[in-house]
Amino acid sequence: MERLQKLLARAGHGSRRACEELIREGRVTVDGRTVTKLGAKASPDADIRVDGEPISIPEGHIYLALNKPPGYVTTRDDPHGRPTVMDLVPEGWRDRIYPVGRLDQDTTGLLLMTDDGELTQRLLHPRHHVPKQYLADVEGTPSESQLRRLRSGIELEDGPTQPAEVMLVASGSGESRLRITITEGRNRQVRRMCEAIGHPVRRLKRVAMGPLRLGELPLGQYRELSVGQVSALRQAVGLPVDDGE
Repeated sequence: MERLQKLLARAGHGSRRACEELIREGRVTVDGRTVTKLGAKASPDADIRVDGEPISIPEGHIYLALNKPPGYVTTRDDPHGRPTVMDLVPEGWRDRIYPVGRLDQDTTGLLLMTDDGELTQRLLHPRHHVPKQYLADVEGTPSESQLRRLRSGIELEDGPTQPAEVMLVASGSGESRLRITITEGRNRQVRRMCEAIGHPVRRLKRVAMGPLRLGELPLGQYRELSVGQVSALRQAVGLPVDDGE
């Protein structure tokens, strides 16, 4: 049994608040009975109708890859009124899915969003060492010894980092591009690592999380993951691939 407004939102009838209004207005029936109480619950298998039309509740989980633009915060709600990543996904899914981990407000790139709690927990748990790959445009050009410091682990205020994969991709015009792969999820970790060697980050973009890659997804757009991509993510964290898709 689930709250009726959540079922309506899953079926694409707007935000949870909009679905609550449908209930208040007496436009929703469950098994032939009009429901106006907001706390009412129903089974997804019940005959739920809005204005006499039956709703269709999608089965299975939702998996989205989003290319987060700068200026958006990675949270469901923001008390300061800033735009959030939830503004970039379909309204009917906003009460159901949530971002997996966080990207800083100014960081762009790959953000996984889903309602699969088991997968989310495993992807974020340190013991699974899920790699996250970034492109970091930094000030100046790090020396080879500075790159070795990043690769071997660098001391931060909250302790030493785990070894990272670091490659100098390009340099010129007073800045360089680094490809950095880490397996931790500390707050602003890549930015702090680069600042610690004296080369602050100017722009940061996440391009991969485990086997999932951003690819050519346009900034601010999302795509649904294929069955194969979901299976690869589940395999990466030791989950069976024959369910949850």
